[in-house]
Amino acid sequence: MRKIHPSSIIDSKAEIADDVEIGPFCVVQEDVRIGKGTRLLNNVSVFNGARLGEKNILYPGASISTAPQDLKYAGEYTEVFIGNNNSFRECVTVSRATSDTKETVIGNNCLLMAYSHVAHDCILKNNCILANSVALAGHVTLEDHVILGGIVGVHQFVRIGKHSMIGAHSMVVKDVPPFSLFSGNPLEYNGLNVKGLRRRNFSDEVIESLKKAYSLIFNSNLNTTQALEKIQSEVPQCEEVNHLITFIKESKRGISK
Repeated sequence: MRKIHPSSIIDSKAEIADDVEIGPFCVVQEDVRIGKGTRLLNNVSVFNGARLGEKNILYPGASISTAPQDLKYAGEYTEVFIGNNNSFRECVTVSRATSDTKETVIGNNCLLMAYSHVAHDCILKNNCILANSVALAGHVTLEDHVILGGIVGVHQFVRIGKHSMIGAHSMVVKDVPPFSLFSGNPLEYNGLNVKGLRRRNFSDEVIESLKKAYSLIFNSNLNTTQALEKIQSEVPQCEEVNHLITFIKESKRGISK
């Protein structure tokens, strides 16, 4: 049975599953969908355009689908799509999109810690972690299993590859290739994310192939194009190495080094 505290303001047109719990002093606007098992603890705001899946939890002060902080935005209709089993801690903000893409997207099983911000047109895939006060500018893409340490800032249009980790207080202005560790301002390569890969059951063979690939990219005198050619001809090929090659080839901002 739906539980809604009497102090909350819930528009009658909002689509809310029967077992959703909404605590004190929350606001839910009319063009909102909230899926089964989701909980809004207290003082949570969910604005027009928000589509929340199942079993999400929103902590006090969280604000979802706010208008984008973009001077070009002129009130056009855009949305935020949020999957299942995500946790939005205290005072997290998620902006809806601009007319460029019309969608801000967050996948499943993500943890957004207190005061983190996801700007307009961002895409967060599955199992991402944003530590306290992380700030994503517009059009940022995080692939699966990305971890960002506290107070990390990410520039507009940057992509961060899957299974990578960025240390606290870092500033990210170029794409970060998958499976890697980076930190600092300016950002520096700290090695392959070996512990993370082993924790997620990557085989020793895959890890060794990635080590060889990353050695060619970061620890040789080759430029990026030359390193990719060497990787394709000398490194045992696997899905992960192929993803690394494709990620770098598709980079528009260049990769962090």
